[in-house]
Amino acid sequence: WQCDRATADRICNFNRHFAEFRGYWATTPFIEQASNEFKASGPLTFYDSNTGKPLFIAPKGRSFEEFLKESASHGWPSFRDEEVVWENVRCLPNGEAVSVDGTHLGHNLPDFSGSRYCINLVSVAGQPTTTTTTD
Repeated sequence: WQCDRATADRICNFNRHFAEFRGYWATTPFIEQASNEFKASGPLTFYDSNTGKPLFIAPKGRSFEEFLKESASHGWPSFRDEEVVWENVRCLPNGEAVSVDGTHLGHNLPDFSGSRYCINLVSVAGQPTTTTTTD
């Protein structure tokens, strides 16, 4: 999604408090590319920018338009509990969301509907891990 690598490094690594600026995700090709991918294949998988492990699969339990609307209203891509790949994500007692490998993702900011994970796009703009075998 053409995220800035310097911003990604600053946010994802050695950081526990800072986020990309509100609305950063809307300044990238994310909305158009994700919309096209969703129309072609259904729910999107969001991968850890450092490891390529899947972190979120969205939308689940809502439409793509609802996912975009909620994300726009909060300023960051926003995920719900059923969209989290819990084997790869942890939510710390202070609300910080991190990957099991330590990538800073964002924060849980609950609302009237329950947990809402506001996640930096640079943290989930990775590519899936590929494995190769040799014989």
